[in-house]
Amino acid sequence: MSLVFLFLFLLVIVLGLESLRSLSYVNDASAQIRMRWLPSTRALGDLNNFTTDFPAAEAASLRADSAAEHAAIQRQMADLDRGIAAAQHAYREIRHDAAEDELYARFEAQWSTYRSIIAREVSPEGMSKSAYDTASDTLGILTERNIASARDASERSDLVYAQARSRIALAIMLAGLLVVGATLHVTRSISAPLVDLAKRMHRLAADETSIEVQGTQRQDEIGEMARAVVVFRNNAIDLAQNRQALAQQAAMLQEKLAEEQRLTLLQRNFVSMASHEFRTPLAIIDGHAQRFISMRDRLTADELTQRARKVRSTVSRMTQLIDNLIGSARLIDGRIELNYHPTRVDLAALVREICHLQRELTPDAEIIDRLAPPLVVYGDAGLLRQLFGNLLSNAVKYSPDTGLIQVTAARQGAQIAVVIEDHGIGIPEAEQEHVFERYYRGSNTSGIVGSGVGLYLVRTIAELHHGSVVLDSREDEGSRFSVQLPSLAAHAEPPGADTESDVSVPGSTYS
Repeated sequence: MSLVFLFLFLLVIVLGLESLRSLSYVNDASAQIRMRWLPSTRALGDLNNFTTDFPAAEAASLRADSAAEHAAIQRQMADLDRGIAAAQHAYREIRHDAAEDELYARFEAQWSTYRSIIAREVSPEGMSKSAYDTASDTLGILTERNIASARDASERSDLVYAQARSRIALAIMLAGLLVVGATLHVTRSISAPLVDLAKRMHRLAADETSIEVQGTQRQDEIGEMARAVVVFRNNAIDLAQNRQALAQQAAMLQEKLAEEQRLTLLQRNFVSMASHEFRTPLAIIDGHAQRFISMRDRLTADELTQRARKVRSTVSRMTQLIDNLIGSARLIDGRIELNYHPTRVDLAALVREICHLQRELTPDAEIIDRLAPPLVVYGDAGLLRQLFGNLLSNAVKYSPDTGLIQVTAARQGAQIAVVIEDHGIGIPEAEQEHVFERYYRGSNTSGIVGSGVGLYLVRTIAELHHGSVVLDSREDEGSRFSVQLPSLAAHAEPPGADTESDVSVPGSTYS
């Protein structure tokens, strides 16, 4: 294997040297064009352009009617002289053969003669034109010779390039044949045995331990690998016997870990909910206590009684909060059907009580309810109280500056629809399909306390009552939750169901 790689390395070196040699030939040919003929052509082109403009300037100078016009033409001729001088300097910097140098020297002499003639104020008629034509003819011969020489150099460059390309192609073909030969040798002596060993190891990994391993008699690295595969086969037999026991232990550990994670998450959510939901009632109790202390000598008996009643009402609401938290934990941890105790419920009265309680908890909230009793359903009053309490408390919590919240309830055929609409922060469109998942919270609710189980409970309770929840929300504009439940007339009560008067017990909410 080392010899094969050494051979390929030497082959790359030889091919690279041949390519560099061919490229050097091409570079030499192109350098002649780049360094000699192109600059020469550019310089001669400039000379032709500038010298061609000179007779026109000369004629304009002779026709000048004023001193100012004559001075302007002289400045133009001076600019042409500077351009001609620059082109002559550029041409002289380029190396040429003796014939070209002789032609160029003749042109410079003839041009100098022409310039000396037109520099005189009085010159014989036609003398300047004859001198210009002589210099122009010499420059034309020099330009044609330069173009012909450049064409010859370009043809030589093309020939050199074609020869270099042929040599490189031949070298690549030879190198390809050598690589093919080396590849065939490596495939037969190395790759095929390695692939065979890999297949046998895959069969071992699939618990096929009855395979035979070839190549154990070889004295090279492949022989060592074959003997190692034999050892691996023997170990695989022992490993298969212990795999089942390990899998059982791993499953047990996974179940315990999932249970620990679930308990940790529930504990964290409980702390979050409790800290949020108890803050307002405790603040009310603390406020009344401070009023008792600060105004103990000025409060009348009626005022004391009124404030004491408010404290007791707040304590009652906190007790309801604790009951709801415990009930919600039961809903999440156990089967919700075990906590379902249906009776006849006046939905309008229940929702009105929830709105009244929410106004007491958040006096600044503007909650408008439009309820059309009687709206009787067959369901669990406690669960329905949690459903609508969660929706209403969410509407208050996620509405900035306690904005307007509208609660409506009406009969729609065999269904009763309760709609809670706010003008709060709304829910991003991409997240609306996830908000009813357990523990999911929207990306725009950071900084607002919540557990992520409120809407999950809303949908669970609605489905338990054979109803549905529809969400219509736009971010930064608000949300509209529509809960539809079957009316009592559309719900077949089971035999022996409680048909007492409509249930309407004050309660509390959480989210």
